[in-house]
Amino acid sequence: MPILKINEIFFSLQGETSRAGLPTVFVRLTGCPLRCSYCDTEYAFHDGKTLEFGAILSEVAKYPTRYVTVTGGEPLAQKHCIALLEALCDAGYSVSLETGGALDISKVDSRVSRIVDIKTPGSMEEQKNLWSNLDFLNQRDEIKFVLMNRADYEWAKRVFEERELSSKSPVLFSPVQGKLSSKDLAEWILEDGLNVRMQIQLHKLIWGNEPGH
Repeated sequence: MPILKINEIFFSLQGETSRAGLPTVFVRLTGCPLRCSYCDTEYAFHDGKTLEFGAILSEVAKYPTRYVTVTGGEPLAQKHCIALLEALCDAGYSVSLETGGALDISKVDSRVSRIVDIKTPGSMEEQKNLWSNLDFLNQRDEIKFVLMNRADYEWAKRVFEERELSSKSPVLFSPVQGKLSSKDLAEWILEDGLNVRMQIQLHKLIWGNEPGH
């Protein structure tokens, strides 16, 4: 039976993406090869417990929802993550994957909604972007930019336009909490008439930075 190192499994409202507001079970895997400057889940770098798929599925089944998000850390850093995503889909869940965009997504089950984070210069991990991932995206997936400042915004806008991202997947622009004003970001998007969805982390508006939300 395959095993994974799990940091936490919890029930909350989805705070981001087009699924924002939906009651969702989050399966957070331990480990990440990136060290983004704004990371808010450093506790997931190392801490966790080893679980078999059966135990993971049993825990997920305790909660009254069909929505599951597999996140991290970087979930794809564990080799059995792809098999877990398939197992969750087979169990009838609507599954999304939150990935940092540095690892190959091509083998991820087509039933999964892949949320791919493109790292900006402000993240300090821009050089890790695996641009070939864009070739595998479709309209069921989503592309996310987390922005630290105006320079990140201008960089993301250029990538959005030059790579014609709107033809691949819906695109999300998100401000880093405490670094970039959501009002400023909203005004820049409106001034430029940019065809992106702005998002604010709903869970942080409700619960702040409490873990497990």
